[in-house]
Amino acid sequence: MSPSKSQKRAIRIAGCSGGFTDRSTAIARMAGDPDVDVVMGDWLSEMTMTVHGSGKIKRLQSGESKTKANLEERKKSAMYAETFIQCLEPAIPNLVKNATKLAVNAGASDTELLAEVVIDLLEKAGAGHLKVAWIEGDDVTSQVNSLIKNGEKFESLMHGKKLEEWGMEPICAQAYLGGLCIAEAFRQGADIVLAGRVADAAPVIGAAAWWHDWNNDQFDELAGSLVAGHLIECSSYVCGGYYSMFKDLMKTGKHVNMGFPIAEVNHDGTFNIAKEKNSGGCVTVASCASQLLYEIQGPLYYNCDVTADLSSIKMEQIDEDLVRVTGMKGLPPPPTTKVGITAPAGFQCEWHFYICGLDIEEKCKITEDQIRYAMGDSAKRFTTLKFHQNGSSPLDAHNQDVATVDFRCFAQTSDPEVVRPDIPNGFNRWCLEVFLQSAPGLSLSNDLRQIVPKPYYEYWVALMPQSELPLRVHNMWGDMQVTDLKAPGKTKEYPRQQESYDPVSPTDLSSFGETVRAPLGYIVAGRSGDKASDCNCGFFVRHDDEWEWLRSFLTVDRVKELLGKEEYKGKPIDRFELPGVRAVHFLLHDHLDRGYNACSNYDTLGKNAMEYMRAKTVDLPKKFLDRGRI
Repeated sequence: MSPSKSQKRAIRIAGCSGGFTDRSTAIARMAGDPDVDVVMGDWLSEMTMTVHGSGKIKRLQSGESKTKANLEERKKSAMYAETFIQCLEPAIPNLVKNATKLAVNAGASDTELLAEVVIDLLEKAGAGHLKVAWIEGDDVTSQVNSLIKNGEKFESLMHGKKLEEWGMEPICAQAYLGGLCIAEAFRQGADIVLAGRVADAAPVIGAAAWWHDWNNDQFDELAGSLVAGHLIECSSYVCGGYYSMFKDLMKTGKHVNMGFPIAEVNHDGTFNIAKEKNSGGCVTVASCASQLLYEIQGPLYYNCDVTADLSSIKMEQIDEDLVRVTGMKGLPPPPTTKVGITAPAGFQCEWHFYICGLDIEEKCKITEDQIRYAMGDSAKRFTTLKFHQNGSSPLDAHNQDVATVDFRCFAQTSDPEVVRPDIPNGFNRWCLEVFLQSAPGLSLSNDLRQIVPKPYYEYWVALMPQSELPLRVHNMWGDMQVTDLKAPGKTKEYPRQQESYDPVSPTDLSSFGETVRAPLGYIVAGRSGDKASDCNCGFFVRHDDEWEWLRSFLTVDRVKELLGKEEYKGKPIDRFELPGVRAVHFLLHDHLDRGYNACSNYDTLGKNAMEYMRAKTVDLPKKFLDRGRI
């Protein structure tokens, strides 16, 4: 299925995984389609990077040697995404039958070991002729340590502080790689390319660049493949998952077995988004816009290979479940790449109380006051101590569960003794001993696993020079060729702060006629997500005539109002518009309390922020509401 130089048809790339929990049937399903050329998948996240990275360090510190003779023994302490193997094994017959190529980032912190495991699996399945390559270069622990010694400050992309202000000792660092290394592996003949922390969209860049034989300075084309990769790297998100208009799918029974996406990338970088045949879900302009707005942080989208300018992006519904995407502009990549630095932060645990009935806020308050009194001065031993009321208790609830609130006491500390569950003066006992003097309607959780302290990590996101990446392609066949790759030759420096602006020449809101007080989400769809401790929030509307109202209505101050005094953290908020998809995007800087790994809030991934704001009541134009609510 290798293309010739004159090949101009679109390459069809299927997205099979958006994380380590995704459906295990995906690779087999998509490789079973003979019209799919390449299957890509993303198995990593900031959470898995800290788990795998710190796990590898612990293994090395224990003296365990990677040269153990027995592969099965080495697999027991492996730090790659084990669920990838569960997905790969049933897919091998289809990969062979249809000559489908595969590119994934499931290697995490043990990519070389994963390559050995995959080869062993292929041989046992009678597919030993498939050629496997792996990508080196994302583990930059030694490079980061060296740069620190030479004075590099590693300023945080979230809040601008210097690494030395963190007060923690880094143990590992992983850089985000681009996709041209994957293209090189395919050019050398690989059938399966395994990588560690390449960017989520990188396998699509690599597959398209290989197929169309792009040079590394064809920035418009590369930018298109970067955006295509962004749309399909989260699997069914672009096919109706996490979709504001999910109720439309429920009406037609398409809300189950949502299909996996396919990007049809043309030689000029424009592309279509389609989905798996005979599957649920949908591909619409709205579902694609929803995924586009997820995790972007401004009109410029950076990658090691290219910078994509999203300002003029356009989406058009050209057929059922088929969306055409054009208008991306390519710019040179930055000379830097994102690096995630992990440090052990201490221990955390939590207690949950279930409270029911009237006077919930007062019942939560008496419980918190009693626990704090029991702790006394020992409360100072916690670096984080929070009490959360989760939910409310409505009057005349139709059952007791609906009337029950989860009251959570969350604690973090660098002192392991204060959270030992077996001591008389510690977190567990302080929470438990107040039970018999508590308010009425309070019950204890019967699942006490969360009171056992677990280690947690903090994650520091900064930039490092691409020239410091030890980037190599390793072939696991023939003479085991190793190819060193260079940093991009043409780069461009970009300011840390992206363009941000409130509406230019906004329309007077009264010109839209009569209004009705109703939830914003009745006519406005949206999507939110995390990038470390930043939270991205993109709002969009269904109809062209609603766009002018949306962009005039949604200012930075309006978003602060929607968040409310308790949710707005006082940090900067950036705003920009994407008229081609009728969207306004906001970046809430440092909104998520240190990001997923250390977050003390319920919304660790920023995915609930949009739905919280869509449920806020505002003055909506009646003529838009009359069309029917989302």
